[in-house]
Amino acid sequence: MAHGLHIPGSATFGEGFSHGLGVVIGEGVTIGAGVALGSFVVIEEGARIGDNCSIGNHVTICEGASFDAGVHVADFAVIGRRPRLSASSTAKREKLDAVRLGAGCSVGSHTVLMAGSTFGQGCVIGDNAGVRERCAIGDRVVIGRAVTVENDTVIGSRTKIQSGAYITAYVTLEEDVFIAPMVVTTNDNFMGRTEERFKHLRGCTIRRGARIGGGAHILPGIEIAEEAFVATGSVVTRDVPPRTIVMGVPAKPVREVPREQLLDNPETR
Repeated sequence: MAHGLHIPGSATFGEGFSHGLGVVIGEGVTIGAGVALGSFVVIEEGARIGDNCSIGNHVTICEGASFDAGVHVADFAVIGRRPRLSASSTAKREKLDAVRLGAGCSVGSHTVLMAGSTFGQGCVIGDNAGVRERCAIGDRVVIGRAVTVENDTVIGSRTKIQSGAYITAYVTLEEDVFIAPMVVTTNDNFMGRTEERFKHLRGCTIRRGARIGGGAHILPGIEIAEEAFVATGSVVTRDVPPRTIVMGVPAKPVREVPREQLLDNPETR
């Protein structure tokens, strides 16, 4: 122990490493050049922290976690926690790989990212967000404040999920999708009753460039096609065709998305 740092002999450090008080480093940890750790940080066995990362106070980085260069983690975050499943959980029970964060990711305060998930370059995960196990997150994805992303979800590059949205398990969001605040996705028409439900669990699929308005609800297994637009407060009970605006309860088609709003229109870039 030196100046509040516990270092095992197997840990390695790059030039310019700095730290606060009460830092605990596990066996086999690798820390790159220019890394700054706050106070009361725990980095567990086998973790790898790339060059020029910054870690806030009271952060826990779990066993085997891997950060590429320039990752920032704010105070009280937990990165790579392994799940403890209830007896009734439908999530897979298997050994998980460690969490991986791509270069330039930013993780907010009090955020929890579970083991087995991967994040591409330049992702932003807001304060109090949670991402469960076995999620695959593309590049430059934004996961807003207090968003929950459940297990086995795929999120394409440049997709934005705004504050308070709920992305249930087994959902696919393709590239350039926009999810407004408080959107709710679902995957279980039986709502936890009967064994029959296990054969039908299925999240929604939201195709490239689709946009979902604030407070919309999407039923299990629904497909929202490329460039579709779901209006605020809608309840989506049927598949939505490409480049179509739907609204209402239940949501019904009202018109096509204007040409100038489509992703392949140069004016939208």
